[in-house]
Amino acid sequence: MMRHATITGTGSYVPENVMTNDDLAKLVDTSDEWIASRTGIRERRISTGQNTSDLAYEAAVRALADANLEAADIDLIICATITPDSFMPSVACIVQDRLGADKAAAFDITAACTGMIYAMVTAEKFIASGMYQKVLVIGAETLSKVLDWEDRSTCVLFGDGAGAVVLSASEHKKGIMAAHLLSDGSKQSLLTCPAVPLSDLYSKEGKRNFNPVIAMQGQEVFKFAVRTVTENINAVLRDTSLKAEDIQFIIPHQANRRIIEQAAKFCNVPIEKFYINLDRFGNTSAATIGIALDEMAQNKELKQGDKIILVGFGGGMTSGAVLLEWDKD
Repeated sequence: MMRHATITGTGSYVPENVMTNDDLAKLVDTSDEWIASRTGIRERRISTGQNTSDLAYEAAVRALADANLEAADIDLIICATITPDSFMPSVACIVQDRLGADKAAAFDITAACTGMIYAMVTAEKFIASGMYQKVLVIGAETLSKVLDWEDRSTCVLFGDGAGAVVLSASEHKKGIMAAHLLSDGSKQSLLTCPAVPLSDLYSKEGKRNFNPVIAMQGQEVFKFAVRTVTENINAVLRDTSLKAEDIQFIIPHQANRRIIEQAAKFCNVPIEKFYINLDRFGNTSAATIGIALDEMAQNKELKQGDKIILVGFGGGMTSGAVLLEWDKD
């Protein structure tokens, strides 16, 4: 019998520290009007000591409680992040230990802002194969540690946070109905954040100063985002023979309000169907979709049978979408 993957719990967590646009204006040449008019962002949360695994753990605890599960019930933990605590151990392994999820396998994936989509699709395949019954998926970032706080083209956009979902096996034809993933490595230079550079033991250069920060070609990323968000939404609709009017909500990656407005126009979908919370949290990369989904769930905005599209794009360049039917009370 075909097994489907359905969301049985959601959770999210953001640091308590709020950085407003006015706060940012004290650090860099910008203003609330400049940021809000170009991005739709008014404030974001910035960590004052919590690392990515700390945010991920808190979101995971909330998702497990929402699913009425114990950590021991989880078979697999997947964490999507581009800002791990360390290259090893993975964030997922750190979270596994803190939760006490002794039976769970655990690993991280890197797909930048599309990470939550990629992780959910990966989890769904593990469930469909019969290998696992319950998978905890987390998107978590502390982007504040990879920002150049003197570069107003990037530092005004990002924030810290984590979102999580529990995906469980179900025999009902609900949950994840379709998914679509894309990558275009030829555009890798549009959005970057370097890792430790190669060091030649035999060179005379010696140690080099290294400061990994996000760099972005904003206009080109904008074009890529609008095109791929539109393409991925149309793809999952086509795969399910659904029409835009059959969809109750679209939860997009929260990067820029103008991107969302343009994509809505190109898809011929009313902007009111797009859930937007970037004004309060900014771009939290792999965490944005999970945070938004949890907000909607906790605010009772989702009803059983609702058709929802989750859609994202990010560095790599990557993009993707998941179409699901909400099956949670």
